[in-house]
Amino acid sequence: MRRFAQGLAVLGLVAAALAPAAARADEDCELRVRWAEDPPYFIARGGHVDGLMMEVLTETLARMGCRPVWVELPWARALLELQQGRIDVVAGALRRPDREAYAYFVDGRFQSRNRLYMRAADLPRLAGATTLAGALRADLRLGVQIGVVYGPEYSELLQQPALRRQFTQSGTRRNLWQMLDIGRVDGVLASEFTARWELDQLGLSSRLVPTPVVLSPEPTYVMLSRRTVAPARLELFRQASEAMEHDGTVKRITARYLDH
Repeated sequence: MRRFAQGLAVLGLVAAALAPAAARADEDCELRVRWAEDPPYFIARGGHVDGLMMEVLTETLARMGCRPVWVELPWARALLELQQGRIDVVAGALRRPDREAYAYFVDGRFQSRNRLYMRAADLPRLAGATTLAGALRADLRLGVQIGVVYGPEYSELLQQPALRRQFTQSGTRRNLWQMLDIGRVDGVLASEFTARWELDQLGLSSRLVPTPVVLSPEPTYVMLSRRTVAPARLELFRQASEAMEHDGTVKRITARYLDH
């Protein structure tokens, strides 16, 4: 019995040391992580990248003994590169069945609340609409990013050819804001946090404003490539992510950016 108890004690010590030991064993680990200008999550400052998600991912990888190699890619290209195994990590994704085929999903600890933005002078054109379908019935042309899924309502509306023609796609949100400002589109779908940062930066926050049209919020995830990330490393990523949530690291990082 004493030997059994000693054995359990040894197993307990091994389990407690598992994550640090794995991290030490992975000192040469590098993971290719997608980023693109998307404040407050990724922000380019003076030749280097920072931001909420950059800090979270850097700390997560550090806890599992890995270093990030930052790869700048637009969203649609990032999904293709992840699928092909040419990058390893993409953050800020909604969970969709087609993506399950090529990616593991780890809770990213954030909610994606997307909203319709319009020119302040054009708000009466909504005619009281509070849904995306209502905005489209008002015959608005809406700007969206290529490859971005804004929620279930958006996905359903895309299945209707007549409504799909009312969406104008662009590779970058900065282009969409400029298109909205000069009247090439009537509205833009964007994350509230990101829109707040970008419109302030562009000096457009008084002309381009949020509307009552809010899409259903969904949790966002970090995707890891099934082609390049082994299950053992995936588990280390999950453990590090959960530990950062429990010890308050994610909360502290988030507060610095979302209180902006």
